[in-house]
Amino acid sequence: MRKCVVFDLDGTLADTSGDLIAAANACFEGMGRAVRLDPVADAGVGLLGGKAMLRLGLEREGALTEDLLTEWYPHLLRFYGDALCVHTRMYDGAVEAVEALRSADHAVSVCTNKPEALAEALLRALGVRDLFGALVGADTLPTRKPDVAPYWAAVERAGGARGASLLVGDSDTDRNTARAAGRPCVLVTFAPGGQAVHALEPEGVIDRFEELHPEVDRLLM
Repeated sequence: MRKCVVFDLDGTLADTSGDLIAAANACFEGMGRAVRLDPVADAGVGLLGGKAMLRLGLEREGALTEDLLTEWYPHLLRFYGDALCVHTRMYDGAVEAVEALRSADHAVSVCTNKPEALAEALLRALGVRDLFGALVGADTLPTRKPDVAPYWAAVERAGGARGASLLVGDSDTDRNTARAAGRPCVLVTFAPGGQAVHALEPEGVIDRFEELHPEVDRLLM
């Protein structure tokens, strides 16, 4: 069986929060609202997705309605797509870690709750798309994480074996996806969630990407 490591994207492979927050703030400006999200203090909500950012800002403004969320979400995606790699960067050691796994003949793929087209464009802008054997986004299938179908698709489309796979992520969504699949999960502490990921009781935790390969070897013996 070919071992497979599936990576989340936002907050795991890349720090995307700055560009996500900027897209949300462009929406608030377009609405004529005074509220703005802070790219540092609100980085965590940036990684929860576009609707979470809009919801937080509108709640702070006392103007939250579901109709407003629905109306402005497509605008947020457009703003983000127009400038998705201004502040975004790969986390230190991420590229090297993926390359090392590939050198060891592990299949590697991405399973993200970012829309597939945006994830594809971002990985290409970062110059790393060719490192991954497959990419499964929020809208690739009818369901998204924590449903297991996108995870299994990311494993199989990369040429990996279900029973020899694990998920690397940064959130309870990733933890719950791996748990539903009955597969190990490695969570990172360098995303905004920090050391709080220990409370999710993943099979592995890493503080830097240099620690990933030994964890993969331990969990996929």
